Amino acid sequence: MVKPVVIVVGADKGGVGKTTVSRTLLDYFSVNNVQTRAFDTESPRGTLKRFYPEITEIVDMTTTADQMKIFDTLNSGLSVTVIDARAGLLSSALASLRDIGFLDSARSGQITFAVFHILGSSIASLDEIAETATFMSGAKYYLVKNFINDTQFFQWDQATYNSYFHRIKHATELVIPKLNEMAYEQVEVASVPFIDFVANKGRNDEPANNSFVLRGYVRHWLANVWSEFDRINLTELAGAKSATRAGEK
Repeated sequence: MVKPVVIVVGADKGGVGKTTVSRTLLDYFSVNNVQTRAFDTESPRGTLKRFYPEITEIVDMTTTADQMKIFDTLNSGLSVTVIDARAGLLSSALASLRDIGFLDSARSGQITFAVFHILGSSIASLDEIAETATFMSGAKYYLVKNFINDTQFFQWDQATYNSYFHRIKHATELVIPKLNEMAYEQVEVASVPFIDFVANKGRNDEPANNSFVLRGYVRHWLANVWSEFDRINLTELAGAKSATRAGEK
């Protein structure tokens, strides 16, 4: 039996591009032939589901019934479960995982667990790190600087920055570069995965008429994001090997 892999993408602050990172993860696993399912906790409307309707289910992670939908089905045969945690829900979600014994299972090696913590540029966002770190024993912890919104992280002075980032023993820092604004907006309008926008496909796999220029910007940006995922051996975390991606050559 394949060991389940659970990835939680979250932040305790809105507007930091959390769902954008979840989308890049789903695209990355797709091109690497890793079977993946996703849960969108922006209940009841959903955000992630708009881009990945076939593999995403909207849940309310604060309810026991929906927690059961996620964690009682980890042995469903799919390799990876991606949970896009609603803004402000990360700490409470991790507390729930502790309470149901999930974190103990991760510590004992029964489950591979990773957290992608999307950081904002404020000191308040740095304070989230200390709070989240208390749950990270047995987990892979990734601190993600997401420049998608042109965030200026280095407004932090270096001493303050170091005091927060160095207190977590096994945290790994990731950088998501900025995507051209017009390209990002057009992907939003198309409501398709980034890889489908690049491939000039519509929502139902039909040929689209996306701008050659904007597709190029998205392709280049996505290759840079995926190189960060390659750097942390994300496919190995998921129990797979990285595929050759012709579009990156």
